[in-house]
Amino acid sequence: MDVYQAVTSRRAVRGFTDRHVPREVLERVLSAAAWSPSSSNLQPWRVYVLTGAPLAELKKRTGERLASCDPWDEPEYEQYPPALKSPYRERRSAFGEQRYGALGIAREDLEARQRAASANWDCFGAPAALFCYIDRDLGPPQWSDVGMYLQTVMLLLRAEGLHSCPQMAWAKYRTTVAEVLSPPDELLLFCGLSIGFEDVTVGYARTGRAPLDETVTFVQD
Repeated sequence: MDVYQAVTSRRAVRGFTDRHVPREVLERVLSAAAWSPSSSNLQPWRVYVLTGAPLAELKKRTGERLASCDPWDEPEYEQYPPALKSPYRERRSAFGEQRYGALGIAREDLEARQRAASANWDCFGAPAALFCYIDRDLGPPQWSDVGMYLQTVMLLLRAEGLHSCPQMAWAKYRTTVAEVLSPPDELLLFCGLSIGFEDVTVGYARTGRAPLDETVTFVQD
């Protein structure tokens, strides 16, 4: 698979089989991803990979919190601005319509939407998950570095025939994740990343992208 194929076939998969993901594949991907760019080579990412019994334990604990309607953890970063302006507001709304429309869930059916969202914390059935932390003392440029690292990981997973789903939703249960991982206090959980083989029986709608002239300006003679 060439780079263009990896980029265009990568998407947030929300349905995985329980097929085992070999550790050597994950090590190969993460060893290569370590070459991702970062300002002054800070390499600000700190990653934990969960499979098997530890991942099952995390899913169990999170499921118990969901079942008891335990409130989400206090956020440590703002996922979206409070007043999302155009065109981002419309793009987010269109994504929601496509996402839940593919599941046959009406816009006003909040209970069904919540049930669908809860699949996040089962990693959509994936047998492997990566949790990406960043030192809380670092700033926006280092967060950008972490984003480039995660994109590199996701593209390398595609090269291995695997799919993934990046999930900031895990930050809502950061304390439960910390119970299982015991990260140092100076680390902040940015997101999780579910990893596995796609369950092709799960329906989805591929979200589109803005036309090039909406996001790119060529300045030339």
